[in-house]
Parts: sequence; C-alpha cells; structure tokens
Amino acid sequence: MKYRNVGKWGIKVSEIALGAWTTYGDSVEDLSVIKKITQVAYEGGVNFFDNADVYALGKGEQVMGRVLADYPRHTLVMSSKVYWPMSDDVNDRGLSRKHIRESIDNSLRNLKTDYLDLYFAHRHDDTVPMEEIVTTFSGLVDSGKVTYWGTSEWPADKIAEAVAFANENAFHPPIVDQPQYSMLHRERVENEVMPVIDAAGMGLVVWSPLAMGMLTGKYDEGLPEGARLSENDGFRERILSNANRVKVKALQ
Repeated sequence: MKYRNVGKWGIKVSEIALGAWTTYGDSVEDLSVIKKITQVAYEGGVNFFDNADVYALGKGEQVMGRVLADYPRHTLVMSSKVYWPMSDDVNDRGLSRKHIRESIDNSLRNLKTDYLDLYFAHRHDDTVPMEEIVTTFSGLVDSGKVTYWGTSEWPADKIAEAVAFANENAFHPPIVDQPQYSMLHRERVENEVMPVIDAAGMGLVVWSPLAMGMLTGKYDEGLPEGARLSENDGFRERILSNANRVKVKALQ
C-alpha cells in the first residue's frame, strides 16, 4: 500500500480507502462478513475508513465503531460527515452551529472514539453564513474532537470562500475536499475544483472512482435488479450518459 499526504498537510492516508456507504450495516449486514472485509482491508494497508452520519441513519457509524474497536486507534484515519437530515426535526440537518455540534457528539459516540481525524461538511449549506460554518468547524479542531475538517461536493467558489475566510481571520481552513470523481465524471472536478484545491494546498479524497462498478465491467450485460447503481437513479442517468459519450469518442 502507498500513502499520501492530504494536500500540503501532515496527515497521511492510504491510496485506497474503505467507505461505509453500503459496507457497514446497509447492503452488508452480516457482522462476520463486515469484520472480514475490514480485516482484509486493514491487513492490506488501508488506514483510511470513511463514514457519514446519514449512512443507514447512524447504523453505518455504529457498526464501523464496533468493528474498528479491534484495531489500535493511532493506526486508523477515521472520518465522518454532517449535513443531511437525520430526522424530521427542523434543526436536525444542515450546517448550523447547533446541528454540527450535536452531530459530532453523536458520531463520536457511534464510532466509539474520542476524535475524528477528518470531518466533512457533506454538502454546502447556502442557508448558513460562511462565518458560522467555518468558525464552528474550526472550533471543533480547537476542542480536540476533530483533527482536520473538509468539504464534500461543494461548489468551487464556496471552497475558495471558506479557505479565504479562515485564513484572513486565523481560523482552521478546510484541508480536503471529497467530490465524486472518475473517468466518467470528471469535468467539474478537473475544470473547477482542482484549481481551487491546488491553490489552497488542499487534498482530494474522491468517492466512487469506479463509477459504482461501471468501470469494472460488471454491468456490461446490463443492470441487475437490486444493483447499487440501479438504486441511484440520478447517479445512474449521469453515469450512463457519460459512459455512452466516452464510447462515442473512442469510436471516432
């Protein structure tokens, strides 16, 4: 396994991460299978284990916390995310100071750890001032609950705004972005996000680099019922459209 710094910062993550979107308590529910998956990943050198509070509405974190408790904490890079609604309550969503502070405590309890190495704003929240977002995440770093914070699927201009506000006011800036990025979904990241990331010294830890399996050839004969890609209609439409465009270009 090879390891890379996250941007210009000191923390190192494995080039391959294990995410919890479906692996921990969603499509995979057998704890013995989850433990085996984790063991194979860990013994193969994976140190980066990614999660989000919304994955199975907290169950993803709970199962991961139970399984990762078998490994020395200092050998793990653990992350989670906050933004999506966790209940019908009006304040149980978004990036308000109230929701972020409550969510980090819930995630730490679920994951059975005292701190997260990376904590992501899962989407940008245009109903909350950037000042509130940046100062809240920076405060979590100062409190020791979070080591670094980052963004996920944010517009490039909002990432730049967050970095600028943090640097101008002596707060901790985001150090990493987590966008969707693959051969079939690349234009926005390469043309808009990467220039901002590079200028700020941030890193990228991308999701769905194999386009939910489309790039592995597993769907060459079509999408079977119940396939992960078939259950994400908007994602499926974009991926299939991009895949067809790539095929056309290859034939030209």
